[in-house]
Amino acid sequence: MRLRGRKGIRENLEAQPELVVLDAAPLKGRWREFFGNDRPIHVELGMGKGRFISGMSVRNPDINFIGVDMYDELIRRASEKARAAWADINGGEPRNLALLRANIEGIEDMFAPGEVERIYLNFSDPWPKSKHHRRRLTHPRFLEKYRTILNEWGEIHQKTDSRLLFEFSLNSYADCELQMRSISLDLHKDGMREDLVMTEYEHKFVERGGNIHRCEVIVGEKALAAYRAEKQERKRREASAEQAEGAARIAAAGKRSGSEDSGSQDASPGGEG
Repeated sequence: MRLRGRKGIRENLEAQPELVVLDAAPLKGRWREFFGNDRPIHVELGMGKGRFISGMSVRNPDINFIGVDMYDELIRRASEKARAAWADINGGEPRNLALLRANIEGIEDMFAPGEVERIYLNFSDPWPKSKHHRRRLTHPRFLEKYRTILNEWGEIHQKTDSRLLFEFSLNSYADCELQMRSISLDLHKDGMREDLVMTEYEHKFVERGGNIHRCEVIVGEKALAAYRAEKQERKRREASAEQAEGAARIAAAGKRSGSEDSGSQDASPGGEG
């Protein structure tokens, strides 16, 4: 994507140090100092105009969000989106959001090991040509970088309209032995998902009848343990429900049999006195 920025855009960004970060290196391992708290950090890689990350920050005040993109103009637009989203809250000042201008290639230089809890990949460039597959943000080389910066509760949430990229991504996750869940080939087939914040592109694409693919990937050890425990508990509940249903069927059959036997005795001929 090539964008023509407005005159004075760099000055505009530099004037917003409480929201815009132009150099992540000094904050590596110190993002909690930037936010002034130790809440979980969620990062969107390739935030575009910032609708998603701004909406998420408003909806989840107990989480710190960082939107990453490499273009000054997109950072400027995202800052406007953020302030508009927070216009009626906190005096219009986003309190749990940072907009980082950076190239995702160097993500390991932006965050320390275990500093991030969740990564969002929303409508990343599908890079359709084979020679460009290494640039895909779900290529194994990127997944290994994510593994480093994600903590023990770490997850990756992906949305895309590219079936080609989605198939590639699912294979990459499998090759890296990562656990997937909530895989959807048509996210909004039953109507707009109000529980999920949508990007600008996603909203327009779905309104035109487009199809969105989505999945969640579990990376951290504690997140994986919680997923497995939940899965076991779900199986236990299902087994208990099946046993209860089976017992109910047997009981119902017994009652019907008893009723039929009683009816047969009433209908048998009796002797006259």
